[in-house]
Amino acid sequence: MKLVSWNVNGLRACVRKGFLDYFQEVDADIFCVQETKLQSGQIELDLKGYHQYWNYAEKKGYSGTAVFTKEEPLSVHYGLGDVENEPEGRIITLEFPKFYLVNVYTPNSQRDLARLPYRLEWEDRIRSYLIDLDKDKPVLLCGDLNVAHQEIDLRNPKSNQGNSGFTKEERAKMSELLNAGFIDTFRYFYPEKEGAYTWWSYINKARERNIGWRIDYFIASKRLANIIKNAEIHSHIMGSDHCPIVLELDSSKL
Repeated sequence: MKLVSWNVNGLRACVRKGFLDYFQEVDADIFCVQETKLQSGQIELDLKGYHQYWNYAEKKGYSGTAVFTKEEPLSVHYGLGDVENEPEGRIITLEFPKFYLVNVYTPNSQRDLARLPYRLEWEDRIRSYLIDLDKDKPVLLCGDLNVAHQEIDLRNPKSNQGNSGFTKEERAKMSELLNAGFIDTFRYFYPEKEGAYTWWSYINKARERNIGWRIDYFIASKRLANIIKNAEIHSHIMGSDHCPIVLELDSSKL
């Protein structure tokens, strides 16, 4: 089983830059996207063999998530827990027979950290949500989590200390999540791999120089560790300031 997650930073723009070519080439069983930046009716994707699930933000051209899956889920939930009004379209949960898949676009704390308090509250809520799901069946969390967890996860950790996405508070929340019974699947396979990034600024040829951050993740319940076959970062794929990430599972062990 192959899963892909990609912050497309505007799906309509990404489609013009080759999204569908990559989609067909990678042939994922489940393909998750974040930051779709569109409303219902603004795009129609002919993805034969896939069920499509969309969570749109109320604000036009902002946020939004979607999941395309070959297997029809048992249930689909939009929003976080029992909160019905989730205006930014940041989370979709799909329930399958053996696991839950949670596709997330985590709020950015903003450059001046004006949204850090909201971000930390979000982290507590989603951790509680994932723990509750995990009591029922294992969980796979994917998406743009907007944090570089360790210094190895960005090119310039010293100069970014305290910046949005690399504050002590945000990094600590990621540690809390992992300590609650989850694993960072990429670091599970590559604990010391440097230069592995998923996002690059558009300025100063950052991507060309590989001055980036690893802020996109597949997080898994620890008890799924024995079925995880590989985790990859497809940094060669353009179309967004993020690149796709891939997780492969041994579905025979699910």
